Amino acid sequence: MSTPLNPFKQALKEGKPQIGLWLMLASPYATEICASCGFDWLLIDSEHAPNDIPMLLGALQASAAYAPHPVTRVSVGDPVLIKQHLDIGAQTILVPMIDTAEQAAHMVQAMRYPPQGIRGVGAGSARASRWSANPNYLKEANDAACLLVQAETRTAINNLDAITNTEGVDGVFFGPSDLSASLGHIGNAGHPDVQKVIEQSIRKVRDAGKAPGILTPDEKLAKGYLDMGALFVSVGIDVSLLVGSARGLAKRFKQLA
Repeated sequence: MSTPLNPFKQALKEGKPQIGLWLMLASPYATEICASCGFDWLLIDSEHAPNDIPMLLGALQASAAYAPHPVTRVSVGDPVLIKQHLDIGAQTILVPMIDTAEQAAHMVQAMRYPPQGIRGVGAGSARASRWSANPNYLKEANDAACLLVQAETRTAINNLDAITNTEGVDGVFFGPSDLSASLGHIGNAGHPDVQKVIEQSIRKVRDAGKAPGILTPDEKLAKGYLDMGALFVSVGIDVSLLVGSARGLAKRFKQLA
């Protein structure tokens, strides 16, 4: 047995756009439903969704039989949390609120075993190595790991070149909500000033040979970001899809009544 290849990381290297869906329902059953829908990747969130480690494990298990690559988001850039995500089988991790190259480099270290990093060596009894059924895991895990960092403040944008060029950072994700707030337009990610920064940043990351990513449920914006060169784009959120459909259904029938 060998460590599974990371198809998401390889696709980004090859410049193939990856279309994703954001998962916040904190339900393995909902994860499995979404995993069957044809997306390239799924983001399992533990920053703004009530996912703890056991629930993330359930989501990873639920999606394992399907094609979309699961990406997990830690709640904070903590090496201990990153270690736990990796040990339960995550290969690609999204880290929020990275403002400097130094922070990015610390996350790179957290994603890798020594001597390249500081990840604690304990996967022999964890799902990541299939409970030691894969004897080569410790030697193969570093190559399979994919690190995505979030640039979502004015400070991060000012440091974008240094963050992007940090060795071991595979992609830079732009969080429109936090970024718009930091730029003085809270609740208005579509503001022209915010959109200008996002467009410039996407092109800058792509020109540096790294993968830019973003989340937007607005189809027009999503297509625009793809045209700009964004390579991993989440085009919806499970909570929003459920709420939108349920409220619309209720409204239509309440009007009939």
